[in-house]
Amino acid sequence: MKLLLHICCAPCAVYPLAFLRENSISVMGFFYRRNIHPFTECLRREQTLKCYAQDTDLRVIYQKGYDMEGFLQNVVFRESDRCRYCYHDRLKTTALLAKRGRFDAFSTTLLYSKFQQHDLIRQIGESEAKAAGVPFYYHDFREGWKIGIEKSKELNLYRQPYCGCIYSEKQRFYKPLP
Repeated sequence: MKLLLHICCAPCAVYPLAFLRENSISVMGFFYRRNIHPFTECLRREQTLKCYAQDTDLRVIYQKGYDMEGFLQNVVFRESDRCRYCYHDRLKTTALLAKRGRFDAFSTTLLYSKFQQHDLIRQIGESEAKAAGVPFYYHDFREGWKIGIEKSKELNLYRQPYCGCIYSEKQRFYKPLP
């Protein structure tokens, strides 16, 4: 099987990539960057993935441009449900790219994180799979959560402290004074 794997960051790719390869699945990565804020964080994550990809012989497609404004325009007034939009945009983009590249399936490293909404990711992935005509490969990669963390630390990969968008950055760092 030839699979296109949406990659949010290098540390989240460690376990899924190992699992997929152990199961004889040929993997190509896709780095989606429009939701990552600020731009310096986006570049740091991209550079970390480039180093990791080189070390693991993983070919990766890197999204061009940086349409942060488009991302914000699509979530404004829907901030409490922003993840739905973000999942949808990333998975739709990956599905269409998988179709264009004649992949057998697509998946996402979002399924590795215990902080993501797995049921929603699966629902959106399956919906986008039908629309694009490319199967969504679902696997609950959370089983390897600790393994991935240990390996990413061993590899000295930059481990970002928040999901990626400006809202998750605020949630992580803003602590109102009493």
